[in-house]
Amino acid sequence: MSKFNNLHIVSHPLIKDKLASIRNKNTPSPKFKALIDEVAMLMVYEITNDIPVSPVDIETPLAIAKCEVCNHQMLLVPILRAGIGMVEGILRLIPTSKVGHIGIFRDEQTLKPTVYYFKIPKDAKDMDVILIDPMLATGGSVTAAIDKLQESGCSNIKFLCLVAAPEGVQRLNDAHPEIPIYTAVLDEKLNEDGYIMPGLGDAGDRLFGTI
Repeated sequence: MSKFNNLHIVSHPLIKDKLASIRNKNTPSPKFKALIDEVAMLMVYEITNDIPVSPVDIETPLAIAKCEVCNHQMLLVPILRAGIGMVEGILRLIPTSKVGHIGIFRDEQTLKPTVYYFKIPKDAKDMDVILIDPMLATGGSVTAAIDKLQESGCSNIKFLCLVAAPEGVQRLNDAHPEIPIYTAVLDEKLNEDGYIMPGLGDAGDRLFGTI
């Protein structure tokens, strides 16, 4: 059991199997991208088990069936650029979702995260938001992204990543204890350069072949 109250580890044999290949340094970029896509879809299936449903009558070939449907609008918000790699898998499962984007960089002088791009729907405050980034390392970018979303009126926010470091989880927990964090695995630590250990390298570079 995790020591962090807001951390949820999505543990499933298929996710574990695919994560092993994602970590492998010899996995080529196209395969890496496909695996990220697949794991994102598997994880979002798990984390959306509390979304509201509404009753509806459906006419089958034989009779009327009492069914339930999801009619609550979802908003996916990837943090540029690596977060983009997880969006398509989620959209295949929830194709009615809208997609916003947040671009963040770290100021070299202040070392603080700076939002350089932010685009979400005008009615985002009424949606269930899934903030997406493959890695939760220091937690600076994710914290800044949540700050920006909340400033825009969003209140129902979940954060989804593949790999998290304890330092990042702690920082996000301290800044936003109300935000649930969903990850496939909690790794050991950050190294002196701020990379998750053992991690999977730079997710953005591996996704887009810019290594």
